[in-house]
Amino acid sequence: MEFTDKTMLFNKHELKQLDLQATLLHVYDALKEKGYNPQNQIIGYLMSGDPAYIPRHKDARNAIRQFERDEIMEELLNAYLVQHRRN
Repeated sequence: MEFTDKTMLFNKHELKQLDLQATLLHVYDALKEKGYNPQNQIIGYLMSGDPAYIPRHKDARNAIRQFERDEIMEELLNAYLVQHRRN
């Protein structure tokens, strides 16, 4: 590892965003493995706040509950807007 004398910036928001993205993909995969429709289950959780929409399989329920529902919705909206602004 090479060291530099340049100042490095640490962006806590970007790190949390990456964690949230990885968590959503993990939850999606866990739902798919259990035979659920991931979109429907995640929407049900976001709308109701009821964690029963997310299975305990692969610790998906605990993983998604690390984040506030409004944080998850904000990330999903941002991803949607970025994707559609490219087109």
